[in-house]
Amino acid sequence: MYKNLRLLYITTPNKEEAQKIGRALVEENLAACANIFDGMNSIYKWKGKIQEENECVLIVKTHYSRVKKVTRRVIEMHSYEVPAVVSFTITEDEGNQEYLEWLEDSSKQPFEL
Repeated sequence: MYKNLRLLYITTPNKEEAQKIGRALVEENLAACANIFDGMNSIYKWKGKIQEENECVLIVKTHYSRVKKVTRRVIEMHSYEVPAVVSFTITEDEGNQEYLEWLEDSSKQPFEL
């Protein structure tokens, strides 16, 4: 029933950027919900060097039909050269069904772009 829902994992350099992106996605009806986790520590290689940075995680919930539009919008707004935007399928019949129903209904709102 809820096989068309997606969760997007996005990292940002700070809480302010995560809030700006998350709010825009919800206001523009590209996402039903955005959650921000502040204070994550990331270790990664960038241009051949090990980097260690404090970042924020932005979790966005949306319909699969909006994933490409969400990804494009995040890239437009993001300060990183190559922002992390990864989509995961929300597995059917796993989780709170009432919440998944709300998420699906919220994800069907018309686009305002």
